[in-house]
Amino acid sequence: MQTLTPHVYWAQRHGDIYLRVELSDAKNLDICVQNNTLQFKAQGHGAKGDNDYEFSLDFLEPVKPEVSHRSTQRLVNVTVRKQEQRWWDRLTLQERKPLFLTPDFDRWLDESDAEMELQAKEEEKINKVSIESRIHKDPYLGLKKGYLFMYNLVQFLGFSWIFVNMTVRLFILGQDSFYDTFHTIADMMYFCQMMAVAEVMNPLVGLVKTGVFPAMIQVVGRNVILFVIFGSLEEMQNKAVVFFVFYLWSTIEIFR
Repeated sequence: MQTLTPHVYWAQRHGDIYLRVELSDAKNLDICVQNNTLQFKAQGHGAKGDNDYEFSLDFLEPVKPEVSHRSTQRLVNVTVRKQEQRWWDRLTLQERKPLFLTPDFDRWLDESDAEMELQAKEEEKINKVSIESRIHKDPYLGLKKGYLFMYNLVQFLGFSWIFVNMTVRLFILGQDSFYDTFHTIADMMYFCQMMAVAEVMNPLVGLVKTGVFPAMIQVVGRNVILFVIFGSLEEMQNKAVVFFVFYLWSTIEIFR
């Protein structure tokens, strides 16, 4: 197979050299930098069809030996790092540009535009560091998460016990379970609802981001129903409405 030179397009930034090699379905890539010279060899489909293609570039100034490249179905992108971040007057050591080498106008910037791009990146890094430095890392975050987990777990277990107990009694006793629900379930409901005061305290001290006022309305409303209407009025304690209120209440809390 005949060895040919592919079309190569180049652009630069202060710290990098970008090469775009017009070679589709490239394989057997061999790309390296030795003695400040880039050596490229590959098989693929270029301007002269399927062949071996190769080229070399003697860089104007020192570059780092590490080369990164990415091959697609249509081309091969090669990135070479400069030893020093500075703008080059040209790419190659020889003043006369190789015939296969052309500026990559898709990525081309003049020196002033490249400096503006570099400055924008530096400002972005500074802003990112500034924002991260302003973010206060809470030393008690783990403790707070542990408390919230335990609180929710206890509430879940409490209301689950209420729900299961009432369900079992309903299957065994049928409608008779409606009328003694309060005397059977009230103690656990009192416990869960007294713990629910934390629903108001948690947003108040900043443990959760929910509003204090909505939580207060919910907790106060349920306390009025439980402690005032059901708890202090004995004539209400034997009514079926207690069963339906407690059953709906526990169901909502389990899923919440």
